Amino acid sequence: MAAVGHNRVTMQETGTISIHTENIFPIIKKALYSERDIFLRELISNSVDAITKLRLVGYERAAAPEVKITIDRSKRQLSVSDTGIGMTAEEVKRYINQVAFSSASEFAQKYAASADQQLIGAFGLGFYSSFMVAELVEIDTLSYQEGATPVHWRCDGSTQFTIEDGTRTQVGTTVTLTLQEDALEFLESSEIKRIVKRYCDFLPVPILLEGEVINRQKALWRDPPSSLSKEDYLEFYRYLYPYQDEPLFWIHLNTDYPFIIKGVLYFPRLKPDIDPTKGQIKLFCNNVFVSENCEEVIPKFLLPLRGAIDSTDIPLNVSRSFLQGDPKVRKIQDYIAKKVGDHLQKMYEDDRENFLACWKDIGVFMKFGSLHSDKFYQQVKDILVYPTTLETEQTKSKVGNFTTLTAYLDRNRDRQKNRVFYTSDPIGQSQYIALYQKQGLEVLTLDSIIDSHFIHFLEREYRDVKFVRVDAELDDTLLDKEAKTELVDPKTNKTKSDRLQEIFARALNKPRLNIRTEALKAENNVTAPPAMILLPEAARRMQEISMFLQQSSPSFPEDHILVVNIAHPLMDYILELDQGSIVLPTGQSNDDMITMLCQHIYDLAMLSQRSFDPKVMQGFLDRSVQVLTRLARHDTSPKSKD
Repeated sequence: MAAVGHNRVTMQETGTISIHTENIFPIIKKALYSERDIFLRELISNSVDAITKLRLVGYERAAAPEVKITIDRSKRQLSVSDTGIGMTAEEVKRYINQVAFSSASEFAQKYAASADQQLIGAFGLGFYSSFMVAELVEIDTLSYQEGATPVHWRCDGSTQFTIEDGTRTQVGTTVTLTLQEDALEFLESSEIKRIVKRYCDFLPVPILLEGEVINRQKALWRDPPSSLSKEDYLEFYRYLYPYQDEPLFWIHLNTDYPFIIKGVLYFPRLKPDIDPTKGQIKLFCNNVFVSENCEEVIPKFLLPLRGAIDSTDIPLNVSRSFLQGDPKVRKIQDYIAKKVGDHLQKMYEDDRENFLACWKDIGVFMKFGSLHSDKFYQQVKDILVYPTTLETEQTKSKVGNFTTLTAYLDRNRDRQKNRVFYTSDPIGQSQYIALYQKQGLEVLTLDSIIDSHFIHFLEREYRDVKFVRVDAELDDTLLDKEAKTELVDPKTNKTKSDRLQEIFARALNKPRLNIRTEALKAENNVTAPPAMILLPEAARRMQEISMFLQQSSPSFPEDHILVVNIAHPLMDYILELDQGSIVLPTGQSNDDMITMLCQHIYDLAMLSQRSFDPKVMQGFLDRSVQVLTRLARHDTSPKSKD
């Protein structure tokens, strides 16, 4: 409410409020603002504006800057008083009686307020939000101008107003609301404190209620980073998000060109209860709280970040509750993404151990960002890292072994022919990983929730590279090709491989199961598992996509591969049972034992895929007991039938 002149009101004057939209009061009351408690935010914002204006004009006799809230329950009155610039009668007529004419905008143009003294008001309607809760609104004001006369203005929510000489003796303004019967909760001190803490906590002027300052005042994002310590940032985070784990690190935003934006973004530790689609960052406009999240301002992949962003350049609607469509928002998104990318690059270069220690949490952000923004991907593609089974001076760190994709491809180009072996479950797929490691093959870990999508993305970026999960196929270096030619039945000319394939096919009786027999190499007298399940990469991916589109949990595909390891000692035992070289105790059939062993070996292989339903699991447990019982009851050494 800017000061322009000071006309004295020598008699009571009445008139009609000039409104630019017919019946605007019902619109204000019913639809303009999303929540009724916003009226107090608007009144306090106007008061802080008035104090800022008085400072800008260099008024020397100003009282200490403060906003005072007073409650009078007996009169159903709530008042907001400030020690700001005040208004003359002419200004009240112009800025109060003409709805939607913003005094803040005109004042800013006249005095060219600097960036750190931005005026909050921008719409000229904030004052009228009072009529959402008040049946009568009164203004008592005295301008700072020499010889100014105090003014009293009142309106009952109609378009009629009264303006007359007032009794105020101190420069400033008091707005008094006589509340409606359905708004008496705003006479409660606890409710006033809640509203102030939510909306006005960081306004740089003390807000008093019953003699107590009830706002924090200091906005950390307004301070230069060089003046802040680690504890300052952590204390502010704890204030914004009490009872949360400490953040991994933070980024301080501060730019005045090509737009004004200040803020602090914190990287939290990822937890299962974090919703990656819901914004966690608080949005402010010149220290006034606007929204609980910044979903329109923050790039999607950064939504789980926390902190505060303050900008007077974000195009809000009149209630400050929703963003208006504006190209500037996209530029702000790009700026924030670039600042995050710059910080991650610097962290990787200057503090790699900390970067790797945070990777489990920040990796999801970086991969998701790469999927959604090519600009961001180009920034971070050289610092995307992956846990690896290879330990060298270049890969090892205090928190594990890590490599970039480029380094992995360079190391393994000749041997792996641009194939990237990876695991999506280091524990469940441990036996597969062990096989690869024994043959000196390097395996990466890609086990985050986003990695199935990210693998497709990387294959598009690296056209000649193919990602192969460790349980998708067996590299030739893992196989002993000569062992498959060993004859076991000269009469039929069948090899050990042929016979075992027939035995397992008969015992398992799964027509859609593809049974392969291979001799898996043993290293250092350590034998590979008796059998393994393979899921061809292409088929598995197609099934995952299909299940994703149907929004259901993926079931284990029936068309999978069972690789029977003919080099395992159990296979010799099964062949001896089949040939009758082993005689079981009376009442035990060799065929029954073969069937039970084949099924048990298959179940053990399936365990690595974690695909047992309750019925299959019960069958596996029952067979385990039977196998142990039979082994305990007889000698398993070969005996002649004679």
